[in-house]
Amino acid sequence: MYLKGSKLSYKKRRRSNPIVIGLLVLEIGAFIYLNIYVVPSINPPFVPTPTETRDPVSYEIEAEGYFSEGRFTIAKDTYKLAINANPQSVSNYINLAKLQIYTGDYEEARVNAENAILLKKDSPEPYALLGWAYGLQGEFLQGESYVKQAITINPNSALGHAVYAYILASRVERGAGEIGTVDLAIEESRTAIELDSNLLEAHWARGYVLEITSNYEEARVALERAIQINAYIADLHLALGRNFIALDRADDAVSAFITAISLNPSDPLPNYYISRVYGRLGEFAKAIQYAEEAIKDEPSNPNLHANLGTWYYRNGQYNQALTYLELAVRGGATSEGVAVEGIPLAYSTSIIEIYSRYGLALANVNRCNEAVQVAQAMIQNIPDDETGVYNAEEMIRICQELLDNPPTPMPTPEGTLTPSP
Repeated sequence: MYLKGSKLSYKKRRRSNPIVIGLLVLEIGAFIYLNIYVVPSINPPFVPTPTETRDPVSYEIEAEGYFSEGRFTIAKDTYKLAINANPQSVSNYINLAKLQIYTGDYEEARVNAENAILLKKDSPEPYALLGWAYGLQGEFLQGESYVKQAITINPNSALGHAVYAYILASRVERGAGEIGTVDLAIEESRTAIELDSNLLEAHWARGYVLEITSNYEEARVALERAIQINAYIADLHLALGRNFIALDRADDAVSAFITAISLNPSDPLPNYYISRVYGRLGEFAKAIQYAEEAIKDEPSNPNLHANLGTWYYRNGQYNQALTYLELAVRGGATSEGVAVEGIPLAYSTSIIEIYSRYGLALANVNRCNEAVQVAQAMIQNIPDDETGVYNAEEMIRICQELLDNPPTPMPTPEGTLTPSP
């Protein structure tokens, strides 16, 4: 029944849809789940997401692996990462300093050895490495001071005795030794081997001491033992090659130097030594080729220019020789604009040979004013060196002969005359 005018009315109720109800229940459940489990794990806006921290030891293990494979550059980089991850680990500074010495990074080696000392003052190894880095840079007194500290801390430090022997041998080779320096170097090298016959540096130092005392065959054996321990150090192959030269084993010497080039391509010394091997054999074209390669690696080095000039001189190419001998003696700039500092005249066999070749080359191409100047400088500054004075007198003799017997002018294609060289 319907009552007209009443505000009440009756409508038929719609039945609930079970699908809709189910969806609502799912949405409510998902909302509750997100609030309880998901939202708390989400970082607030603009807050950096934390990254997983790598175990510092893993860097050390990785660096050791690269080292054992001879991949020294990446090994050094990885040790630096290990130090960044754990700056308090002394061993990482020591290992990095040793690698840097092996690869000629002496300044950096000093820094890392000093850092190791700051962390552990009673460890002999960083003192020995610091001393070695100084010694390899020619700072012998400073180097010896640190090595002696290493031996004071631990008298049985094989590394300390090996490095001490190496520095003493370096002094002898550079002419900076004193009475007893050679004997002490021999004693220290033997002590290092006795303390640790498996230490690479002990055999390296022993080989060097034997080399500077002209015991080349024994030096070869010691250096080959060091290479058996680690075959990836270029300087060891350089040292081995030098001893092969002294033993007149030219092919073995060249092979050793080529290995050194493969391990350290930017070092001019292997090419320099190869040039000298071929020069001694009278193969001047090959000597010139390798001498040129050496200069490419270090164009500012006057000794490398002198070496190239020497082989041109020995090949009778005086004008070409003068290009390089003049740079070595007087200094100047290369054709590429690289500055070269001249070598001062001094009582040194190698330096006197350079000046002698320079002056004789000048005389042979009739540049006698310059040749006589060189001769006079040699007579005045190295009067006690018989070879140098003889060569100076030979320059003057050649020039006097040219003055007395001027070269016959040679006709040009046009029929005019020009002086012969």
